[in-house]
Amino acid sequence: MINSSRWLVFAALVLIGYLTIHNGWLDFIADQNEVANYLHSHGVGGLVVITLAGALFTGLGAPRQLLAFVLGFALGGLNGTLLSTLAAAIGATGCFLTARWLLRTPLSRRFSHRMQQFDRLFREQTLLKVLMVRLLPVGSNLVTNLVAGCSGIRFSPFLFGSTLGYLPQMLVFALAGAGIGNANAYQLAVSIGFFILASLIGAFLYHNQRARTLADSVSDSL
Repeated sequence: MINSSRWLVFAALVLIGYLTIHNGWLDFIADQNEVANYLHSHGVGGLVVITLAGALFTGLGAPRQLLAFVLGFALGGLNGTLLSTLAAAIGATGCFLTARWLLRTPLSRRFSHRMQQFDRLFREQTLLKVLMVRLLPVGSNLVTNLVAGCSGIRFSPFLFGSTLGYLPQMLVFALAGAGIGNANAYQLAVSIGFFILASLIGAFLYHNQRARTLADSVSDSL
């Protein structure tokens, strides 16, 4: 009975996700002018709505960098960075907990060897290893969230490592959005500088054998 109810919940979530994408219910979150107008006219309530919509947007696999750009345009570089990172962290949390509650048992049986390999790699220093994966210029945010939820790693280091790993790119794209929104050449230059720095760090990590092993473990687990 429990297993059947979980599959019903999972099917309902898949249907909701499909309808959301197919009908474009979240398309507005990618429109910086629409988001800016909504936030400016709805105050604190608008912040809550946009944060939750952004969490669903990134949780379904949409690029979190786009969300950071839009919120940077609407709120400025720092506020856009913080709100987009919060939304992405909430989205990652939703994916992680959904996978742990609904998918962990069947996927562990189906991909037992790969899940055991992931557990061995991430059992120690989980926060640092999740942080490293988030900084790499490869891999899928959605797949990482689902694989982590299906594994045996603890939630708190996953969340903290993910949040810290999101920040560099969120800052880059929020600053870019803020620079365009304010026609500020300085902010655009800063965002480009940060982007180059983040890219160099990501390239260095990807060419590090240990980091590549971590990335491969995520990409190959599902």
